[in-house]
Amino acid sequence: MMKLRVGGVPEHFNLPWHLGMENAIFQNEGLEISWTTFKGGTGQMTEALRNNDIDVCVVLTEGIIADIVKGNPSKIISKYLNTPLIWGVFTGKNNPINYYGEIYDKNYAISRYGSGSHLMPIVDALFKGRKIKDEQFKIIKNLDGALEALSTNQSDVFYWEKYTTKPYVDKGIFKCLGEFVTPWPCFMLAATNKAIEEKREALNIMLKTLYFINKQFMASIDGIEQVSTRYEQKLEDVRNWFHSTEWSTNDEISLKMLENVLYTLKQGGVIESDFPAEKLCEKIL
Repeated sequence: MMKLRVGGVPEHFNLPWHLGMENAIFQNEGLEISWTTFKGGTGQMTEALRNNDIDVCVVLTEGIIADIVKGNPSKIISKYLNTPLIWGVFTGKNNPINYYGEIYDKNYAISRYGSGSHLMPIVDALFKGRKIKDEQFKIIKNLDGALEALSTNQSDVFYWEKYTTKPYVDKGIFKCLGEFVTPWPCFMLAATNKAIEEKREALNIMLKTLYFINKQFMASIDGIEQVSTRYEQKLEDVRNWFHSTEWSTNDEISLKMLENVLYTLKQGGVIESDFPAEKLCEKIL
């Protein structure tokens, strides 16, 4: 039995992985998946890739690209989602901020440098002709840290996936100031160079099996209800999210899309040098 160590965030996007493991779909193909949950998001996962703590992760596009440019010994091997992420822009219920346009000189809660909660405010500000300074960011590690930081006004603004965070808006803990949609497909599958070299057959099986699972999940009649139950989200919210989300069923990656991300990250000051888009990826299938 071949083995792969896979990591991802504890969010509804990754339910196909868990269904595949629970129903022994990977195992039936001769592959054992050992899953690690990273509450700290993309920054924590890129660190795990660097440290060879995992072989593969489901990681935000902009986060993994920025870290590969900065020397992470990994490659993108596939898209995971074909659709963008809808980021909610949140503040604490007692914070005097009431409008999206007020946020750009405020303090930002981020899970880690290099995570989506760090990079998306930079990209958002760039698109609006604004700039966020490094001293405006405060590391809070994860969603639990953000709940404390925003509730006590230690931080003013927090970017996180809209539907994961919406229950805290419904409970009156957060105020949602607006939304920002990632201008590219939001999640990629990245593997370490070591795994690509030593576990290529396992990666091949993983991708083929995952594409099958993704296709089945998108066609399932109870997928929406499963997400609602497991992740404690309102059925209506899950229905809206499900019908705006498409999982990848092939390994096609647009170089133009990767170039768009590289350009935006450079314009936003996240990366400094030019980097060939084709060197970000490795074709497994």
